[in-house]
Parts: sequence; structure tokens; C-alpha cells
Amino acid sequence: MLNYPDSKRSDHVDNLHGLEIPDPYRWLEDIDSKETLDWINSQNECTFNYLKKIPAREKIANRLTELWDYDKLSAPSLKGGKYFFYRHDGLQNQAVLYWKESLGGEANLLIDPNTLSEDGTIAMNDATVSPDGKLLAYSLAVAGSDWKDFHIKEVECGKDLSDHVKWAKFTGAAWTKDSSGFFYSRYDEPTEGTKLKKANYYQKLYYHKVGDDQTKDVLVYEDKENKEWGFAGEVSDDGKFLLIVVWQGTKSENCIFYKSLEDDNAEVVELLTEFDASYGFIGNDDNIFYFQTDLNAACSKIIAIDINNPERDNWRDIVAESTDNLESSQLMQDKIILTYLHDASSRVVVFDLKNNSFENFELPGIGTVGGFGGRRENTERFYSYMSFTSPTVTYRYDFETGEGTVYHRSEVDFNPDNFTIKQIFYTSKDGTKIPLFICHKKGLELTADNPTYLYGYGGFNIPLTPAFSLINSVWMEMGGVLAIANLRGGGEYGSAWHKAGSRHNRQNVFDDFIAGAEWLIENKYTSTNKLAIGGGSNGGLLVGACMTQRPDLFAACLPSVGVLDMLRFHKFTIGWAWASDYGSPDDPDDFKYIYKYSPLHNLKDGVNYPATLVRTGDHDDRVFPAHSFKYAAELQHVQSGGNPVMIRVETRAGHGMGKPTAKIIEEAADGWAFLVKNLGMEV
Repeated sequence: MLNYPDSKRSDHVDNLHGLEIPDPYRWLEDIDSKETLDWINSQNECTFNYLKKIPAREKIANRLTELWDYDKLSAPSLKGGKYFFYRHDGLQNQAVLYWKESLGGEANLLIDPNTLSEDGTIAMNDATVSPDGKLLAYSLAVAGSDWKDFHIKEVECGKDLSDHVKWAKFTGAAWTKDSSGFFYSRYDEPTEGTKLKKANYYQKLYYHKVGDDQTKDVLVYEDKENKEWGFAGEVSDDGKFLLIVVWQGTKSENCIFYKSLEDDNAEVVELLTEFDASYGFIGNDDNIFYFQTDLNAACSKIIAIDINNPERDNWRDIVAESTDNLESSQLMQDKIILTYLHDASSRVVVFDLKNNSFENFELPGIGTVGGFGGRRENTERFYSYMSFTSPTVTYRYDFETGEGTVYHRSEVDFNPDNFTIKQIFYTSKDGTKIPLFICHKKGLELTADNPTYLYGYGGFNIPLTPAFSLINSVWMEMGGVLAIANLRGGGEYGSAWHKAGSRHNRQNVFDDFIAGAEWLIENKYTSTNKLAIGGGSNGGLLVGACMTQRPDLFAACLPSVGVLDMLRFHKFTIGWAWASDYGSPDDPDDFKYIYKYSPLHNLKDGVNYPATLVRTGDHDDRVFPAHSFKYAAELQHVQSGGNPVMIRVETRAGHGMGKPTAKIIEEAADGWAFLVKNLGMEV
């Protein structure tokens, strides 16, 4: 039994829809108070003292460091005749941005975020080059925060201009075609001490002209009546239009407005206003706008709308819905590159707008494809390919000649030939077939003694596809089985699959995950004593809900940056936006469903919960860290058995974006060491 730090319990009670619900750790929501900071320090001391005594921990960290130390290059993007790309030399905390005059030319340093802080916690999370290739709009985020400040740098000389755009969030920079300025979205400046906690409402779309002070930025669009609406600006490749994507929380459905950029007095036109489907702008031929949409097409299709005759009767289907989910589409010349998901793996098809023909695009194997981005006039495109055991390979493809070549192949100290991948389909509680990827060393004997890590997400229309992970590679090298479940709520099979795991259907997601665990045990891959589960963010909710519903099924749990207090998630930063997937605790009907699975509120006294390491960051302003604080405190309070239940709070870290390499390695080593200890592994 561990001697946990004291977590004071108050008598705070909320009355929600006629129920008296205690919240004894409400004080932990004051994340900057001395009392909370002292609690964090004492919990970390307890956790790190436990972890450092695990003999395998140093060995795991050393192997992660060794494996991480290889040259990584991103796919280049072409702007103004220059190629821009990121390079990470191995153990740098942050990737570095370079540019070249030609693919074979000399690399010129543009910006190195590693020089901006000693601990690597200042990250560059946006870098958008102007169409003429002369200017870079880049944003910096501190300690993993979603808040970002934009700056502008001259590409050739590397000089920063005086421009400084503050309080931007959930936005990129959309340059005008003449490179004179860019559109961006921001919130009003928060009051002192509230920027990591206060709910974000009333986003506004602005235009910033190069060289101007931010006070001169032009307000392009706002809506004072709809505080939850957000606005993302995008400039068409021909430079004639500003597209405004109107989003509301994490709803898949959105609206589309536009504004002519050829007329200074043009008004914003509200083209699609009903939030009835997802609409993604692909490009345009003058007044003909192309969109990818799931309107009456759960797996999405491509349509054309004439903005001069925008009535729905005049809309045309360009590419019909397929049985596979259309994940993305890029317009190139007179072709559309279509990337589909077939049972959670990529399939690429090229559609010719002129002759309405399709051509299959050959891929290296079953895996995940990314890229194909670029301006419409470009005929060369870069794309990446990877699988669970194959590191990223970047390809250059010339669509005029049909020739494809390897641009960069990652040389990793990992032999994929030593491992095997297979996909099976198991049956969930209600009879639904769920895909499951299983990866492990070749020659694995099916016994109950195999340590197994089951990972899932299941939400927000986000698919889990084959991806190479250095962290997971180390797990498999140690003899662990890796299982990735494609749960309902995700984006593997389109909007119907997503909605089957959303709001009042959320229990389906947990049932799917639990059924996957049971399948692994029934089919002799593992046993309860050797089975661990993990997930982050919405996946942290998944782990929290499943371990409270079936504490008997798992030996260890790793919930990371999780949404664990489902009665207050909407009170902080952007949490209100998740009501599209979860429902709202303020709605009596939604509350009935949410309260049944809220991890914090379903912990029960006297239960022997699995060994649990809760992980979060003290600057997480996406999922407020008090979720994890309160859950860990209550879990320690109710735990009846000898399984350790601990929390690891990463300092100067947020939800995960921009996290320095050093912190990633340390956190991963701690997670695997925790499982090694509690699954009884020999490493």
C-alpha cells in the first residue's frame, strides 16, 4: 500500500436537476493557488519516487532515446518557387523550418524554435508562407497552450518584422494572393489570471496588413448573437474569394460564407447557413465552388455549387458517395485527389474533372497516407506513407509524367521484418462488427501471459489509422502486444459511425472497447492480469469510463489528459464545444446519460481498481487539468486494494501539442515502466 499525499475533502455540493452531487475537490480547480501547487508537487514526488525505483525504467528511457535519434524530414511545400520543409535532427526538442531554391539545393535556416527557450517549451505551431514566397507568418505557443502569437519573418534575410498579433486561438493565417496581409481569428483578451481557465466565446475574424499594428486590423466578421460560433478564413487559390467556415464547437456540421476580394466594398454572403452537414471547400472555377460534404452521404461526396445560382436544386454531384469513407480531397489542375478510408486504411483515387474518369493511385501497402497538399497550379505533389511497423516515407509524384520517386526515407533503428500486423473484426455488445489492429513480434505464442496494451479513442469523427510510433515500437520490442480498436464515435466509416458513438449513444463506445478487451482474452492473446488500456483526451474519458464500469477486466490503466469530470467539462476554455459529441450537463435529458458514465462520479468506495497512472499537464488549456486532479484524488480516496493509483503532472506542458522531445521521452518511459511493474513483465 502506498502512502499517498493528503487530498483535503470539502463539503461542497452541487444541485443538478434535483440531485445533490458532492464535489469535495472543487478547490483543485483553482490551478494556480498555492494549495493546488503544493498538492501537485506532493503528488509528483510520490509518483516519481515510485517510478524511479522500477529497474526497467532507465533501460526503457535509454532505448526510447536511442530509437528517437534519427533524421526526420517533412514533406516540402512549394510557395513562390521555393521549397519549405521541417527537419528534426533526432533529439531536438522542436523541429526546425528550412527553405530551398530547388529540391537539390542548399537548405537555408528560416526559424529554429529550439533557440527560443532553454527547456524547449516554446513551440511554433503555425507557419504559413505567403504566395510569393517572401514572407512567413508564424505563431508561437508557450508551454503547450492553445493561445498563440503571430509574427512575420522575411524569408530570404531571416529578419523579423515589427508585426505582432496576439490572442489568436484555433486559427491559422490565410494570406491574400498579393501577399499583402492575412486573415486570422482571435478572441478578446482575457482578464489577468483567466487565460488558462475561462471559457472561450465570441471568436472574431480579422485581416492583418503587413507592417500594421494590431490595433489597425480590420474586423471582417463577427456574430454578437451566437457566442459559440467560430470563423476560419481561407483564400481561394485564384485570390478572388475569402471563404469563411463557420463552426460551432466540435460539430461536424458547419456553415459557409464568402466575400469577394476583388471589391473593397463587397459584403459577406451567407451561402450555406443551416448547419445541416459538413462542407469542406476544395477550390473553385470562378463562380463554381467545389465542396466535400456528407449531406445525404454518410461517407461523403463532392458537389459543385454555382454561387450565382446557389439554390439547392442547382447543386451538382461531381463524385458520388462510395462505400468507403472519403477522408480528404485536394484539387490539382483539373483533377481531384481523393483519399478514402477502407476499413481504417488509406485508399487514393484520382478523379479527372474534364472527362469524369477515375484512376486508382498505387500505394506501398496497407497503411496511412498524408499530404498531397499544394496550390492548384502545381503538378508535383508530395505525400507520406506509414504503417504500424513502417516509419514514414515521403514520396514526390509528378502528375504530368506519372513518375513517382522516394523523396525521403526515415532510417530508424527498428526492423519492421521482426513484427507482424493483422486486422480482425470482433463483435460488440449490440452485434456491431468493430475493427481491431493487432501488432506484435513474429512467432508470438498465444498464451494468457502476453502483456497487451489496448488503445482507443472513439470520438469527434476522428479515425485511428495505421501510424508508426516510436513509443509503441519500444512496447512491441519488449514483447508487448499492441492492439488498436476502431471504435464507434470515430471517423473510420463516416458520419453514421460517428453518430453511433455520440451523445446518447456514447455508451456504445465503451461497450466496443470492453468487447475488444474480452476478445483479446478469449482468443488467448492475453489475460486480465496482463491487460492494460490507454487513451488520451477523449481517449482518457474512454479509459476512465471503462475502468469504472469494468474494474475487474484490466490490470493497469493509463488515462492521459482526459475528460473525466463530465458534469463540469463545459465550464472551462473550449470545453463547451464538446457538447456536440457528449451532450450538455445543463440539459436534463443529456444529464441522465452523462451522469451514468462520468468517470469521476462513478468511482465507488471499496472497489479494487486497476493500477492507474493518470497523466496531465499543468498548462493544459484544452482539457482543463483539474479533470485529472480531481479524478486522481478521488481514486486514491476510494481505492480498496493494493494496486497503485497515481498522477503524473507534467509542468510547463499542455494538451500535447508542441511538447519537447525530452518531455515526450520521459513521459513515455514512465508509462511503460508503470506497465512493466504492474503487468509483471521481464525486460
